[in-house]
Parts: sequence; C-alpha cells; structure tokens
Amino acid sequence: MKQTKHIILDIEKLPEGYYLATSKDVQGLVAQDKTIEGVVEIAKDLAKKLLVAQNKNKKLKQKQNERVIYPIALTV
Repeated sequence: MKQTKHIILDIEKLPEGYYLATSKDVQGLVAQDKTIEGVVEIAKDLAKKLLVAQNKNKKLKQKQNERVIYPIALTV
C-alpha cells in the first residue's frame, strides 16, 4: 500500500551558484543542482528511492528479530 509522506527540504545556495538540498526527514538525502526547481526534482526522486530502501531494510530487520516458539518432544 502506497502512502503519502511529507518531508521538509532545506535548500541552501552555495557560493559556487549551485543549490544544495538536504532533509532531516530522510536520512542520507543530499541533492545538488543549478536551479531550485532542478534540486527539488532530484531531491524528490532521491527521497522516494531512499524511503523505499529504508522500508525494505526495516522489514528485513523485523524478520531477523522475530522470536519463534517451536515445541519439540524429547524422549529421555
């Protein structure tokens, strides 16, 4: 099921004239472009990819941490 997630981009103009976008809402998001529009498009695409990867990683960790109760019978 797809869900809508709202994130905040922090866009900064660098001395070289490029724009740099980061976000505290998406770990690892760093995008750079010559225009604000360009950096927003790159950041949106990157954010989607990062969130999908983080969700897959979270699901894998949950599966690895599952506790299994498995009864066995022993004859002593």
